[in-house]
Amino acid sequence: MSEDVVSKHKVVYIRYSVLDEAGNVMGQQDMPTGYVHGAGSGLFDEIEHSLDGHKVGDRVEAILPAGAFGDRDPELVIEEDLDNVPPQIRYVGAEADLQNDNGDVLTFRVTAIADGRITLDGNSPMAGRVGRCVAEILSIRDASAEEIQSGFPAEQGAPKLH
Repeated sequence: MSEDVVSKHKVVYIRYSVLDEAGNVMGQQDMPTGYVHGAGSGLFDEIEHSLDGHKVGDRVEAILPAGAFGDRDPELVIEEDLDNVPPQIRYVGAEADLQNDNGDVLTFRVTAIADGRITLDGNSPMAGRVGRCVAEILSIRDASAEEIQSGFPAEQGAPKLH
């Protein structure tokens, strides 16, 4: 029996990290994340291409170009008097969900506090930057017709790992 490899219309589960140019972890998914290879799941093309032809247990890397996480938008950077911000988010790294006039909610991170002012940034930490995705393949199986149509596995939760 041949071993399954990542190819079109296979359900693939991965665990991954996104790193910046200096190798700092900017995002990480330790829980298995599933998609259907080649079925338009929304996974970055660079990651799908790097996984193609690999098997369970393989670790692959993909370079994500500047702009993959969007371009930096200076209008998403807000500076405010520290007194106007709730005490629970008055530290660098804190996150707050803010709603605009249209009802859209965006997560802002506190990036600086100085001279009685606080800076909140609604851009992705990777906006406008080159990134590197490191992924480990956890499982591979054939996709059903419904999964191919949706681009995602039908079952809920993690795959059965042997």
